Amino acid sequence: MRSLVEYVLLKATRGAMSRLRLFVYRQLGMEMAAHNRMEGACRVRRCSQIELGSYNAFTQGAWLWPNDVDFDGIRIRIGDRNYFNRNLMIDACGLIEIGDQNMFGPDVYITDSNHRFESELAPSELPMDTGTVKIGNRCWIGAKAVILRNVELGDGCVVGAGAVVTRSVAPGAVVAGVPAAPLRRACDDSSDRLSKNLGQAEACPTR
Repeated sequence: MRSLVEYVLLKATRGAMSRLRLFVYRQLGMEMAAHNRMEGACRVRRCSQIELGSYNAFTQGAWLWPNDVDFDGIRIRIGDRNYFNRNLMIDACGLIEIGDQNMFGPDVYITDSNHRFESELAPSELPMDTGTVKIGNRCWIGAKAVILRNVELGDGCVVGAGAVVTRSVAPGAVVAGVPAAPLRRACDDSSDRLSKNLGQAEACPTR
């Protein structure tokens, strides 16, 4: 009996709210396939500039945040079977593309634009530098990682927790640090050094 009550209160109710939330977003112009899930405390704007594939899961606090101006195209494009842990933010002024079967840790921030800075003007008074971000397939992005403008992550790469990625990452590479730098290949022989830098268990993506 207790397990049934727990299912109704903690799972079924959240599932129903997720379906309602996604229904509203679809009516507002978001393009999406089937079987997506988006939990509470998520924020979305400019729904018509967002495109989702199928079987994507967004946990609590995700922000899908296209630039708040009229635009006829897509600024955020997400493929299939991606998992986004809590408090993700995708901040898109140009175009951010995410492939299939990627996993994102908590508090990940992805942006395709930078504020300019000059000594005599506030950043808010200067135009943004806008670019793109492209994330391939089967990537693993650690907690609190930051992915910046004009970065491309190749298939099967790993980004360590807390890394700030300022340059593109080759397929299968492992990067960590500020700014992020290569450590080794994701499928090389395991080592204690890799586990320590990533702060999590090692993974070898399926190819």
